[in-house]
Amino acid sequence: MTPTDSATPLPLQGVKVLELGSLIAGPYAAALFAQFGADVIKVEPPGQGDPLRKWRKLHQGTSLWWYVQSRNKKSVVLDLKSDQGRGIVRRLAAEADILVENFRPGTLEKWGLGWDTLSADNPGLIMVRISGYGQTGPRRDLPGFAAIAEAMGGLRFVTGFPDRPPVRSGVSIGDTLASMYGALGALMALHHRKNNGGKGQVVDVALYEAVFGVMESLLPEFSAQGFVRQRSGASLPGISPSNTYECRDGQHVVIAGNGDALFRRLMQAIGRDDLATDAALAHNDGRVRRNDELDAAIGAWTARYDIDEVVRILERAEVPVGKIYSAADIAADEHYQARGMLEEHVLADGQRVMLPGIVPKLSATPGRTRWLGPTLGEHTAEVLTDLEEKSK
Repeated sequence: MTPTDSATPLPLQGVKVLELGSLIAGPYAAALFAQFGADVIKVEPPGQGDPLRKWRKLHQGTSLWWYVQSRNKKSVVLDLKSDQGRGIVRRLAAEADILVENFRPGTLEKWGLGWDTLSADNPGLIMVRISGYGQTGPRRDLPGFAAIAEAMGGLRFVTGFPDRPPVRSGVSIGDTLASMYGALGALMALHHRKNNGGKGQVVDVALYEAVFGVMESLLPEFSAQGFVRQRSGASLPGISPSNTYECRDGQHVVIAGNGDALFRRLMQAIGRDDLATDAALAHNDGRVRRNDELDAAIGAWTARYDIDEVVRILERAEVPVGKIYSAADIAADEHYQARGMLEEHVLADGQRVMLPGIVPKLSATPGRTRWLGPTLGEHTAEVLTDLEEKSK
């Protein structure tokens, strides 16, 4: 698929990104740049390329995930274990604004492609380094995956039901959190370089720190009061009422009536005016003390109706409510469609496929999908020819 021309400008047009590494954390960060117009060159090893090409569901031997995460990137095949491959990477890095990598710390240094070397060639280079434990500290040399980071960062301990072992979320959230921190850090460094006369710098992102960074009040509650947050199932601890409730048809609905006015509207909608007017329940601290009672009242009400009726009643009452969407629900949803979040594309063999739309929505310079994830080495000749032309 060739790029789609458009008169709409892209906000990162002119920014050059070199992507090294594989799978999720580094490549997803680079994907965010690519979606908003950066020229992203993805370096892949010879043979199979990025292992993500073979992850999860495949279509004619290529992962459907690949087409999403690698859209708008240029694939270049180079052997970083060879002098020639490393030499080309060094030349590409010399003209890049941002380099993204997610190797184990020390790997690039072993290949002669570390920060000291590349920044000497290109003082303005911004190097995003994503690893399990960061570039420093006693664990820096250990291999790190998102699953381990989610455990060390505190997320797994509080995820699941209290009478069962901790569970994971259905996606590699540790990787994507680290990717977004990496992209944000790179853009801040780019702003500093362009607006404050600064030089390039390293953006050091540890997977476990990316997870820990979104753990809300976990640490201050422990340090100040010795409170260790536990698993609470589908409820929101310390904030009431907010939970998942079963409906008559066996489906589950999420209801959040944890604002003072919201709570009153919710209780009135389910026919419990006695609770709506109870002064002891007027504010969150009082509701938390009687959370089980409130959950039982809400659950008894939802059990009388099918999910569509529950949603209809509570939406009319302006109470936050929602069914738990599957992929099929998402694909059929009119709001997703209206927001441009269901992009339809055609693969090379004519197979139609939906891709997630691009987030966030910029009013003047929105991101877009210019082409899908490329074949292995599809842009090698183009990129190397351009590199040779510039060296003449």
